[in-house]
Amino acid sequence: MTTGGHTVPVNALLAVVAICGVSASGPLMAATAAPALAIAFWRNAAASVVLAPITLVRRRDELKALSPRGRRLVVVAGLMLALHFATWVASLKLTSVAAATALVTTQLVWVMLIDRIRGASVPLQAGIGCALAIAGVLVVSGFDFTVSTRALVGDGLAVAGGLFAALYLVAGSAVRTELSTTAYTAVCYSVCSLALLVAAVVGGVPLTGFSAHDWMLIAGVTIAAQFLGHSILNHLLAVMSPMIVSLLLLLEVPLAALLAGVFLDQVPHAGVWVGLVLILAGLAFVVTRRSSDEPDLVEAPRVD
Repeated sequence: MTTGGHTVPVNALLAVVAICGVSASGPLMAATAAPALAIAFWRNAAASVVLAPITLVRRRDELKALSPRGRRLVVVAGLMLALHFATWVASLKLTSVAAATALVTTQLVWVMLIDRIRGASVPLQAGIGCALAIAGVLVVSGFDFTVSTRALVGDGLAVAGGLFAALYLVAGSAVRTELSTTAYTAVCYSVCSLALLVAAVVGGVPLTGFSAHDWMLIAGVTIAAQFLGHSILNHLLAVMSPMIVSLLLLLEVPLAALLAGVFLDQVPHAGVWVGLVLILAGLAFVVTRRSSDEPDLVEAPRVD
């Protein structure tokens, strides 16, 4: 994180809010009877409707000045976000919230692999910290991976969701040097919404006709996960590396398990607390032992 002024505590507070927001996502969507694509579409479309007019009025110059590379990256980020939602939300319908949430956090592993493919070095300390955190995720999930065709498909979709989330974070981190949080988020959500709309139409998935209860849950997901979760994470991508953001997202696993106890009567087991300690230990190990040649800051960030 940055070290000047009050940036560190502010970003830390934003990270807490973002993790709490995305942690509500799994339990809320699992409790919604609406199709996975419909949930994914409406949460992004609602956010786009709010942010697009603001961007067109206040951030139009940014969009005009966006480089060709930046335009490609923001489209890629939006498409990867759409694929992430399409696969992960679908996994919540097929396997348990604990398993789906745990497996989608494999995005951390994917980010590390992507870094290696791009030629970046992953320090030993970072690898050890990540291993501790992932062990915590497995403890929280209780290895709740049911051996059944339905559950295995759900588990596979969750892993795919983690891969697409990693690609979304990496692409977003690169383009955030050119766009402010508002502009980037508006364009990314708009691309994501359009892709999900096309997928729903082609697949014949209904986007309306749901109960008032389901609409309330979709609204809750939009407010908590979209505005307070993903939108804040988009801001943090300007001042943190994708790997640190992915590490922070591991905290979603124990928090989602606790929220599932509230929303779905899934009482969290003692392993949740043990797993939380392991995840926090892994985070602390990575953040405090990171090598000086792998800074968290992204060059020339746009954080306005």
